[in-house]
Amino acid sequence: MSTPVPPGHPDFDPAENKRRMEAGELYYAFHPDISSARRKCIAACNDFNAVGSRADFTRRQMVELWKKIICDDTPNPPVLADPTQDEAQFTLAYPYIDGPIKVDMGFNLKFGEQVYINYNSTWLDTCTITVGSRTLIGPNCSFYTATHPLDPFQRNGLKGPEAGKPIVIGEDCWFGGSVTVLGGVTIGRGVTVGAGSVVTKDVPDFVVVVGNPARIVRRLDEAKERWERGERIGESA
Repeated sequence: MSTPVPPGHPDFDPAENKRRMEAGELYYAFHPDISSARRKCIAACNDFNAVGSRADFTRRQMVELWKKIICDDTPNPPVLADPTQDEAQFTLAYPYIDGPIKVDMGFNLKFGEQVYINYNSTWLDTCTITVGSRTLIGPNCSFYTATHPLDPFQRNGLKGPEAGKPIVIGEDCWFGGSVTVLGGVTIGRGVTVGAGSVVTKDVPDFVVVVGNPARIVRRLDEAKERWERGERIGESA
C-alpha cells in the first residue's frame, strides 16, 4: 500500500485524501478537512445523546437527530395527524438506538430496517460499516474499521498515515454485550456472536461464534435449511 503525499506537500489533495480513506488506503486522519468532518459528527452525537433519555422526545425527533449523525439529508415524510401512526412510520425504517452512541465519521454507516443498538456502542467508520436488517446489537459493542501501519516509523504518531477496512454484517444477527468487530470482517446472515467476543475474521451464515478470537461453537442448521427452502424472517410478522 503506497504512502500518500503528506499534508503541506505542494501535491497534497484533500479530495484524494478523503477518497483514500473511504477506499481503505493509507490517508492522513488529522488533515483539517477530515478533522472537521469528525468534529461535526461528534457534535451530532452529543446532541443525540443529550436527549436520548428524555421521554418528551418523539421517535420522529430522534430520527432527525440520527440523520444528522449519518449525514442523511433526505426529507422526512409529512407529519401524520395520528401521533401513534406518525411514530410507527419511523419505527422500522431507522435503527432504534439507546444512547449514548459514539461515531467517528457518520457518513460511512449503512443500516437496514429494524436494527436495534443498545447502550454505549462505538463505530469507527473510517470505511463503510454495513448492518443488515433485523440485527440486534447488545450494550458496549464496538466496530473498528480503522487500522494503523505496523511499522512505527511509518505510523509516526499524529503525523503518519492510517488506513481502514470495511465491516459487513448480514441480516438477522445478534451481538451479545461487549463484542468487538475488527475491520475487514464480513459476518454472515443469522449469526449470533457471544458476549465479550472479538471477531477478527469472516463468519459464515447461521452459526454461533464465541471467544477471543471468535470461533464457531455451533451451527444453526435448521435455520439455514429453512432459509434455503425459501422461508424469510419477518415475512409473516
